[in-house]
Amino acid sequence: MDNFSFDNRDGYIWQNGNLLEWKNANIHVLNHGLHYASCVFEGERAYKGKIFETKQHTERLFNSAHSLDMKIPYSKEEIETAKDLLLKKNSLSDAYVRPVVWRGSEMMAVSAQSTKINVAIAVWEWPSYFDPDQKMQGIKLDIAKWRRPSPDCGPVHAKAAGLYMICTLSKHEAEAKGYSDALMLDYRGQVAEATGANVFFKMPDGKLHTPLADCFLDGITRRTVMKLAEKNGIQIVERKIMPEEMDQAEECFLTGTAAEVTPVQSIGDYKFKPAEFCLKLTKAYSDLVNGK
Repeated sequence: MDNFSFDNRDGYIWQNGNLLEWKNANIHVLNHGLHYASCVFEGERAYKGKIFETKQHTERLFNSAHSLDMKIPYSKEEIETAKDLLLKKNSLSDAYVRPVVWRGSEMMAVSAQSTKINVAIAVWEWPSYFDPDQKMQGIKLDIAKWRRPSPDCGPVHAKAAGLYMICTLSKHEAEAKGYSDALMLDYRGQVAEATGANVFFKMPDGKLHTPLADCFLDGITRRTVMKLAEKNGIQIVERKIMPEEMDQAEECFLTGTAAEVTPVQSIGDYKFKPAEFCLKLTKAYSDLVNGK
């Protein structure tokens, strides 16, 4: 990936049905998405020219938009076609794919029923989310002070931009301390997720435990890895997990479109050793997305 700012690159972006030169894909500063977080998005990844679980991502994009009372003015098939077109137009086979939906500038107040719903899609090269040399040794996580909100506080199952503010704050604070990321607890004080990825633990019972996704995003990669675990004879347990239970965990890893499967060596003072489950599922996921 080059070192240019994201507003100063060559290539093309699909915006509201048109292919625009990357540098010309602009919006007005007075748009509702910027001021009031009327915005949803997806994070997808293409391997060898094929977007992994592209239909699931498109379905979630539409569900997220619906949760924010936004009707996408394009069909799911049109979004699928646009994503594939962009990969070819930008000559990319291994890439990150970012569809985004937001309210425009027609109204500038909390109430915005008459705003235009805008849609854009961008694709770009994307290396490993974490340092490849560090990844298999396991990354280190801080424990965030911010918590995932209760389901009655917002559309917690939507991939909505506003829900990521506390993720940015948590990751900034973690990186300032020398960590790669942060684990977030939920409003009850239970283990939830990292700032942009779900979390799994191998416990002494030999099973893979993961928090119930009842107040945060049930990731597409999360579900994929759960299926891969079962295929590999690993039993999955979805349940409420308290932070102190991490003291008993033997292995830990994160899952996400960007993170893929990333082993964890520590979360705060809790230590883990990447071993059988981490290695097996990292390989299984890599083989799946690369068509092996």
